[in-house]
Amino acid sequence: MRIGIYQNHPRFGEVERNIDEAIQALRGVEADLMVMPELFNTGYQFLSRKELEELAEEVPSGKTTQALLGVSRSLGTHLVFGLAEREGAKCYNSAAVTGPQGFVGTYRKAHLFAEEKELFDPGHEGFRVFDLGRARIGLMVCFDWLFPEVARALALLGADILCHPANLVLPHCQKAMVTRSLENGVYSATANRIGTEARGGKKPLVFTGRSQILDHRGQVLASMGEGETGVAVVEVDIEKARDKRITEQNDRLADRRPELYGALLEKGTRT
Repeated sequence: MRIGIYQNHPRFGEVERNIDEAIQALRGVEADLMVMPELFNTGYQFLSRKELEELAEEVPSGKTTQALLGVSRSLGTHLVFGLAEREGAKCYNSAAVTGPQGFVGTYRKAHLFAEEKELFDPGHEGFRVFDLGRARIGLMVCFDWLFPEVARALALLGADILCHPANLVLPHCQKAMVTRSLENGVYSATANRIGTEARGGKKPLVFTGRSQILDHRGQVLASMGEGETGVAVVEVDIEKARDKRITEQNDRLADRRPELYGALLEKGTRT
């Protein structure tokens, strides 16, 4: 199976331009699965909830999802991409999946970062795995990387690949995803963006690039630069993500002791 990442430099609010750039970059790419950044079509630094609502779209009827449905069908590939999703009065930081046969589904970001808490509604539907036929994919969005429970939950639900649309500004994620892949025995594809946004007098946000694809051992299969745009594609063996053994006596998932993990279900911290 061939999986890839797309790294871009969106212009804030120029949705049609950002979509067109993505379509141009994907043209001719041979991959079964491509992962694109968080909010790839709008940019990230919204100034108000009103601005967010104006740029958010319904899924799957909105123009972004419909455009990428056409790409999925023409290329015969599945696409995972981040966008602002509007449903009634709610706005979510979402990841959507399209495929050759049509719309697959969405995930709404559970862990909102910084000012996102003042803009977006948090997702409450939990973590989802989609069976694409050749592989099962689990979706997470950007700051979800900080919470190991997300990747573990997706692995327990059967994910072979963690698809991770992101707009990263902290320096830690790329290294942390090595551990997420290793501890769960899954491939991961983090699609980040580049560039700087400093709108309305807000503190500049500098996006770190360095999108990457990791194997089930946390080894880097492909990575992109801090200022690079475009795509990277690698071939992977999905069956390796389904063998959770570390040694002949140890298994990543079977050796878990859930009866000892009660503290993970408690809200807050102990003092």
